[in-house]
Amino acid sequence: MTGEHLLEELGRFDGDAEILQAWRDGMAPEPALLVSEWADKHRVLGSRGSAEPGPWRTVRTPYLREIMDALSPAQAARRVVFMKGAQVGGTECGNNWIGYVIHHAPGPMLAVQPTTELAKRFSDQRIDPLVEETPAIRERVAPARSRDSGNRQLSKEFPGGQLVMTGANSAVGLRSMSARFLFLDEIDAYPGDVEGEGDPIALAEARARTFGWRRKMLLVSTPTIAGLSRIEREYLATDQRRYFVPCPHCGHHQHLRFERLLWDEGQPETARYLCEDCDGAIGEQHKAAMLAGGEWRATATATDPHAIGFHISALYSPPGWMPWSEIARLWLAAQGDDRAIKTFRNTVLGETWQEAGEAPDWQRLYDRREHWPAGTVPMGGLLLTAGVDVQRDRLEASLWAWGQDRQSWLVEHRVLAGNPFEPAVWEELRLLLGETWRHASGHRLPVAMAAIDSGDGMTTAEVYSFVRRAGAGRAIAVKGQDGLRAAIGQPAATEVRRNGRKLGGLKVWPVGSSFLKGETYGWLKLERPTDESGDPFPPGYVHLPAHAAGEEFCRQLTAEQLVARAGRNGFRRLEWVKTRERNEALDCRVYARSAAAAIGMDGWGDGRWARMADALSLPAAELPTGGNVAPPPPPVTPDTHRPRGWLSPRSGWLR
Repeated sequence: MTGEHLLEELGRFDGDAEILQAWRDGMAPEPALLVSEWADKHRVLGSRGSAEPGPWRTVRTPYLREIMDALSPAQAARRVVFMKGAQVGGTECGNNWIGYVIHHAPGPMLAVQPTTELAKRFSDQRIDPLVEETPAIRERVAPARSRDSGNRQLSKEFPGGQLVMTGANSAVGLRSMSARFLFLDEIDAYPGDVEGEGDPIALAEARARTFGWRRKMLLVSTPTIAGLSRIEREYLATDQRRYFVPCPHCGHHQHLRFERLLWDEGQPETARYLCEDCDGAIGEQHKAAMLAGGEWRATATATDPHAIGFHISALYSPPGWMPWSEIARLWLAAQGDDRAIKTFRNTVLGETWQEAGEAPDWQRLYDRREHWPAGTVPMGGLLLTAGVDVQRDRLEASLWAWGQDRQSWLVEHRVLAGNPFEPAVWEELRLLLGETWRHASGHRLPVAMAAIDSGDGMTTAEVYSFVRRAGAGRAIAVKGQDGLRAAIGQPAATEVRRNGRKLGGLKVWPVGSSFLKGETYGWLKLERPTDESGDPFPPGYVHLPAHAAGEEFCRQLTAEQLVARAGRNGFRRLEWVKTRERNEALDCRVYARSAAAAIGMDGWGDGRWARMADALSLPAAELPTGGNVAPPPPPVTPDTHRPRGWLSPRSGWLR
């Protein structure tokens, strides 16, 4: 019986036309048009969000065709994983899918970015241009300025469906609606746990379960650390497809590997690829034809029969985007800097970075200690921060000086005995943070920022109360977050209560504990240049003084190890574990480093450091990089000899 016959039997009534249309929509078969075909037919790129405005052409990035088509409703895959490098068009692949859903396969869709702020930026910079510049979509999404249009920053309504955008840091956003389609972007930047409710990917995936076999999920990301990378874990559960391209000389199909990219010494512009079969030199001019003749091939058997995975690096970037010569140049520029090499492997090659995880030998650190007068800041140290660890019977504070190239000098480690639930020990900390330290130039440096651990639930209220009294310009409350792949994240507002009484609010800063421990261990392993060589200390070098870094301090600084463990889901994960009971020196170092990051040190260029050196009456050209310094001049008072450029402690620290 047709819908019209059914209505004739039941009788006509108000709204029957709408019900009939909904019945027709529900009975209609899935559209036969594939996502790549839709993009070629309808998608328009504007100058606002694309370097190549005009009609979308899949032939420009032919490796995206199979990925996009796997997202079509008629295709069998439910879970599509895309692990990638930069400059390969991964985000546009997801945007084409969004446009396809709005125009051709309407249904509820959830797009998740790492944070809510990034979701808003994604909406403004990607989705709004997609709607405005593609006529087929523009006619289905009402202008935002019209009343009750359903077009809001994080929500776009269209006939038959709705697109909701949210951040992986918002539990409310992840469970706000059921969704047939899920687009999870840059998943390696997602938090490990969202507001105590669990893994954000699992929370999002739960929204699609009611759609059964009709659901689709796209997971996209550049990878991070091996064993911790979400996208690597997802990719390894698939058939692990690679894009095989033909050699222009012998026709042999191969997937491109960085090891086969060669160039003349010191001349990245001579970069060419050597065929693994005939050793023929392949130039950039061959790339377009190679990409057009490529094909995806599975290299493993999937543990999830409904999941397919794709991996591609920037070596496949189409002509005009990222040439092989630029990749060679980036590799050469990264040499000597583990952080830069890690970034290169993650973002250019789309590969995970294998953390060594081995703690440095404490004895070697002890033996290479340097000598400068106690209570002073060596010549290269221009910024002073403190990291404070809270224990049940004491506070421990490390003061670290920072200089150009992120070199650091331990100035002092102090133990403040006392019950953290009583005010006396916090008064000692207040006095400590109010002190100044004599710089080797003769001036005195204040503590620019202190980061205090608030992760112990028992003493959290005391930490919050102290930070609130000290003021945001002098101290911040921090909390470790292992899933954070950065030194420090965006602060979140929290309410301060003590003894059941509301004191007000402050912001708590998430700290990438695992990230910073790995960074610290990498820097501690750097070799000290010999006196005979006259070479400068390498970037990131950690200077330890004999007067402050005793045997116990060196043991505490190396008291954790990165080990691999099997998680509850069966996937391997890396964890930092203690190798001894006491590790306060390492924790204090991590917090002091996070304080420097919160100030913005990681973004400072040579000009900023030069101005800081000038504020200490040091000519920028003479700014030393070593830790051994001559004895400082006689003490001077801070009131009459405060370095130019410093502000009073109560009005701020750096101009």
